[in-house]
Amino acid sequence: MLAIYKREMRAYFISPLGYVFLGVYFALTAAIFCFTTLYAMTSELTDYFAAVLFSLVILLPLLTMKLFSEEKKQRTEQLLLTAPVSVFSIVFAKFLAAYTMFGGATLCTGFYFVFLSFFGNVQAGLLLGNLIALLLVGMAFIAVGVFVSSVTETQLSAAILTIGILLGFMLISSFSSYIPVEGIRFVLSALSVFDRFQNFAHGFFDIAGLVYYLSITALFLLLTMRSVDRRRWR
Repeated sequence: MLAIYKREMRAYFISPLGYVFLGVYFALTAAIFCFTTLYAMTSELTDYFAAVLFSLVILLPLLTMKLFSEEKKQRTEQLLLTAPVSVFSIVFAKFLAAYTMFGGATLCTGFYFVFLSFFGNVQAGLLLGNLIALLLVGMAFIAVGVFVSSVTETQLSAAILTIGILLGFMLISSFSSYIPVEGIRFVLSALSVFDRFQNFAHGFFDIAGLVYYLSITALFLLLTMRSVDRRRWR
């Protein structure tokens, strides 16, 4: 598994993809930070993290779209599937490489708030809660992207389909007001990534939200394993 992880991490930096992701991520989060805190002359964090959360819908597919679809394009999938490693090791190593890129970039953005602390009172507990929530959401989103990459043939189709699914997770509760059945509205609200995020964003450590994000991650990684295992046996 370690060899595959190193291979994936190296692949991000021997191609433009890793640099493009990091450049766009830092530029976008810096712009959001300036508009939501510095220009607004406030140390409130809610607007910043909400905006970054929505940007992940577009940014994270950049990391995941190549993980399996690129193997098919370059015809290296057979070498990977016949390697003496388990399906779990293949899937988890690729997931972990993408999550390392995202997690490392996200933790680096914490320096924005070190700078902000010179001009205002930054609530450390609120900042920690938002960072944890963002990392949890990113973990779930990356798992979705890994699965989509495993069932698509091209990077473009993987990216578009992943964006569509992530948007659905983000906006699913918006449609609940149009549904007259109370039970269905409750289910839609429970499945909303954004609604779950709000509890963390306001300083509450939501155990149910933690379980929710971990469940999404586990579900899509299991689906990816099934997809890869089926291709291996073929």
